[in-house]
Formats: sequence, structure tokens, C-alpha cells
Amino acid sequence: MAQWRVRRRMTQQMLADRLGKSKSWVDKVERGARALDRYPLIEEIARVLRVDPAVLLGRNVDGLSSTVSDRADGLDKVYAVIACHDVFRPSPSSRSGSVEEVRRQVTHAWLTYHHAHYPQVLRTLPELLVSVQHTHRSDVRAGVELLVQAYRITSLVSVKIGEVALAWLVADRAVTVANLDPLLAATAAIPLGQALRAAGRNQLAMTATIAAARCVDQRQAGAGDLSVRGTLLLQAAMAAAAASDTSGAVASIEQAAGIANRIRDGGADCHVTFGMTAVEMARVVVATELGDIGDALFRHENILRRGLLRRLPGEYQAAYLLDATRAYLQAGDLRGAGRTLVEAHRTAPAEVRCRPLARTLIAEIARGSPAAADVARLATLVGVTRRTP
Repeated sequence: MAQWRVRRRMTQQMLADRLGKSKSWVDKVERGARALDRYPLIEEIARVLRVDPAVLLGRNVDGLSSTVSDRADGLDKVYAVIACHDVFRPSPSSRSGSVEEVRRQVTHAWLTYHHAHYPQVLRTLPELLVSVQHTHRSDVRAGVELLVQAYRITSLVSVKIGEVALAWLVADRAVTVANLDPLLAATAAIPLGQALRAAGRNQLAMTATIAAARCVDQRQAGAGDLSVRGTLLLQAAMAAAAASDTSGAVASIEQAAGIANRIRDGGADCHVTFGMTAVEMARVVVATELGDIGDALFRHENILRRGLLRRLPGEYQAAYLLDATRAYLQAGDLRGAGRTLVEAHRTAPAEVRCRPLARTLIAEIARGSPAAADVARLATLVGVTRRTP
């Protein structure tokens, strides 16, 4: 803990303040005079220090610690690029990449994200952000879309790894950059809604995404516009459900269903995946948030029977499976929760290894007596130790 505190340039008092503890408490832990024996506290310390709990636990399973260290380095570099606004950078050199070259880099970053290779995305983001910022300065018309897309990717990955403040900041920048293009701004509002939801600002998330959806509605809507509008409405529905606004959740998701009926499951437009499958998955999340667990599991099992998940990118599949795991846990079905979580890991390992939510789910399932062998192996892999209630 002391090593990472120093690396993050924090004093003991700064760390204590962020944890709601005393400086004396931090000092005793760092000297070994006080043990850290509660996993939720270890998770909180890891969140403040921006490392994986496995690092604090001294784990190095399958190279996890080195991966986590690389991820922390990548985050530091992303923060450095974001903190140094483009206006303060030197003018782009003649060696800067062409617009098409930068576009290929952005496309590759999207593909990497959709395959849930989050550590790899983090490694490439600092250079990508600098490239798109330079492109934006030298060719504003072509560069604005690329800059917004790069900001969107950065925000989405930040939500995945629990860097909510960074996700919010970058999504807000994306909306600001795109403000003269309603559709582009609306696409940027999608990660903004996700960041606000991750921060627990569900009412704000609902307000922001509904406003953006209305903006899209004023345009001559094509397939891409409809996909963006539908996705925003799904975000609004899930935010409303998390805020216990049943009527708001139902209204938004039914509007989204109407749009999905018009375009079917046509794949991803504007790097947005939308269609009736996405609507059905959102219904599971909404039902879970509203406490209607029977309906949530009925809908989830119907999705599995129909094989709908296979049509979606790995990232989307695994993220949804984590939500389904929550539903099984709320129903008290540890076997179903464990099976679903293991499937999420099989589909996209980084979705489980990188997301704080996944570690929390693993810890809850691992409390079961006895935990299934595959869940126990997964708990060991991500550095979660079994605890008694």
C-alpha cells in the first residue's frame, strides 16, 4: 500500500482523507501493525490508489499483477494526455499521421474495445488521443468526428475499469467538441449517460440521455440516427429504474422497443449496437433494478434459449451476463449466478478481470458453501479470497 501511495504522489494524510480514516490508521497499516482483513476495505483502498485489489493482496496469478501494473501505467498516461489540453500542445508536425491513418487507428481501437481487450485499449489510448487531437487542429472538419470517437472509447473503457471521474470528464469533452453536430453529440451522450449511472447519478443520467434522444428525434432520422436514439432511450430506462422511477423506465424502454421494431437487429451503427435484442437485454436490467426478479430471470432465460447473445460483440455479451448474474444473486440462486459469471469470463475475460463490479459479484458468490469449483478457480484468478459472512 505504501509503495502505491508514494507512486500516486499521496501523503499518508491524503490517503487517509480519501478513505475516511485517520493518518495514524494508514501509518499502522503500512508498518504492518494493523492487518487488512476485510476485502471490501481492500477494494476501497485499491480504488483510491487506482490498482487492482490483487496487487495489494500480493497475488501474481497467471501474470495478473503485471497486467494490473501495465493498466495503471496506461491510466497515468491517459490522465496526462487529458490534463494537457490540446490548445497547450505544440502545433502538429509534418510527421503527424494522415486523416485516413488516424481513422484506421480509431477503427482498430473500436474493434479492440468490442472484443473486450481493455488492457490493450488502454495501452494504445495515449498515443491515439494525441493523434486525434493533432488531426483536429490541422483539419477541424475531419478531425472532430475522430476526436469524439476517441473520447467515447476512452470514456467507455474508463467505466469498465472503475475510473468513473475520468469517464465523466472525457464524455463531457466529447459532447462539447461535437456540439455543432446533433447526431455526433448524441453519440457522445451515450457514454456520458453510462458514466453518470456508474457514479450513481441516475436522475442526471436519465435527464441527459432523454434530452439527447430528443435532439436526435428532431432530425431526418436514418438508420444510424435511430440506433443512437434507441440506445439513449435504453440508457434512460436503466437510469430511471436505478432511481426507482418505474413509469420513466417503462416509458423509455417502450419507446426504444418501437424504434427497434423499425430497424430490427441491424448490427452497429455509429459504433452503437442496437436492436430488439438490446431492448430485451435492457428489460432484464430494468426488471432487476426494480426488484422484479422473476420477470428478469424469465426474460434472461428466454434470451438464452433463443441464442440472441451470439449476435452481439463480446464486450456487450459479457457486460450483460454480469447484469444477469446480479439477478440470480438477488433471487438467491448461487448456482445460476456462478454459471452465468463463468460464462461471462469465458466470453470476455477482461470484462470479469477488470471490472470492480465483477470482483464484487465473485466475492458474493464465493461466500456460498461450498463454492462451485469453476467459481473458486475464477476467484483465485482475480485475487478474491473466500470469506465467511
